[in-house]
Amino acid sequence: MSTRGEHQTVPLSVLLKRELASEKIEDPEIVHGLASHSKKGEDFTLLKTECQRALGDGFTTFSVFGLFDGHNGSAAAIYTKENLLNNVLSAIPADLNRDEWVAALPRALVAGFVKTDKDFQQRAKTSGTTVTFVILEGWVVTVASVGDSCCIFESAEGGIYHLSADHRLECNEEERHRITASGGEVGRLNAGGGAEIGPLRCWPGGLCLSRSIGDMDVGEFIVPVPYVKQVKLSTAGGRMIISSDGVWDALTAEEALDCCRGMPPDAAAAQIVKEAVKPKGLRDDTTCIVVDILPQEKPAALPPPKKPVKGMLKAMFRKKNSGSSSQDKDYMEPDVVEELFEEGSAWLSERLDTKYPLCNMFKLFMCAVCQLEMKPGEGISIHVGTSNPVKLRPWDGPFLCSSCNEKKEAMEGKRPSGSNDRPLSLPICSSFLIYVAKDA
Repeated sequence: MSTRGEHQTVPLSVLLKRELASEKIEDPEIVHGLASHSKKGEDFTLLKTECQRALGDGFTTFSVFGLFDGHNGSAAAIYTKENLLNNVLSAIPADLNRDEWVAALPRALVAGFVKTDKDFQQRAKTSGTTVTFVILEGWVVTVASVGDSCCIFESAEGGIYHLSADHRLECNEEERHRITASGGEVGRLNAGGGAEIGPLRCWPGGLCLSRSIGDMDVGEFIVPVPYVKQVKLSTAGGRMIISSDGVWDALTAEEALDCCRGMPPDAAAAQIVKEAVKPKGLRDDTTCIVVDILPQEKPAALPPPKKPVKGMLKAMFRKKNSGSSSQDKDYMEPDVVEELFEEGSAWLSERLDTKYPLCNMFKLFMCAVCQLEMKPGEGISIHVGTSNPVKLRPWDGPFLCSSCNEKKEAMEGKRPSGSNDRPLSLPICSSFLIYVAKDA
């Protein structure tokens, strides 16, 4: 006869936690859909669900989703789509285990974005692009973004999380201060007679964004350094939406999620685009990627979903614990999005500097951006010229090659980058406005 203890029910959340701890949890199933309405033909996407990486005697897979919203032409968006992933992967050291690889991603993404921008600008083309770039490795989601395309995630229990940043000057005071401190100017279009129209723009160039890839004619204080957020999802999964500003100018996060609830990803993406263009028609390229992140085998019984609170966005994440404690609760919520990493600084000295043990994964005498191998003494420390109070030593890396160091100095406003003269008076002429004021 069974004892009483053998009949006690163990909550599903505890079973999942135990399974995860023993590394037996299966990777999620990834199902995605794409929809796009084209006005200018400058939106491009990258969808790869079976990327393979060598791991010991076998391999592991990861997924990549990218959205590239070009402006002033499609060249930057196309180039970034074709080269960014390889540049990011090239910045990750070889022979890392799975956890180390995930930990190295944030720094590698910064290096990959900056290298892509630097290489594209050498082609002397003036177009630019926003980028929202997502890498899914198991239940860990890493998102890097520049510009105003956005990525949101809704967990299985209804919590809404923003995984990207908005780099429009209109709504980002910190970025406005950075640009003016670096030698740029921020203001609205001067229509004459003291009247100003339209959104805040960066001058010279008239770009509405503070970060992008390309845009060599605008000034190098428009930087390609991405905001990066890395989170670990619960094994209950959820839905992710990656969309260009054509969607978010028309819909809130809740509206986008609500209008496609219960639909498969393909139909959901199409419905979101349809709802976005309905009020005012198709005024800009409008693209949407929907990604469902699902358990491989759905449990027979799940706790009923919590009713989402209308208008309430979860801006706070559960922080990663430094260690387990006997004082922890016996049971924890089954649906928890755990923040592993978040950083949005535009300064390479802050983004490429890594602490132990992560710093030991990267080769010291290799350019932290372009991966050029250098001899000891050839590289330039990323800390040179910073206000770091710690006395620098010759071996204090990471290091940059001379070319990438010039790029760093330009982004920080330490090297002239074209004329900073802003037009004092601009006539209201549609063709002239199109030329001067480039909306991303």
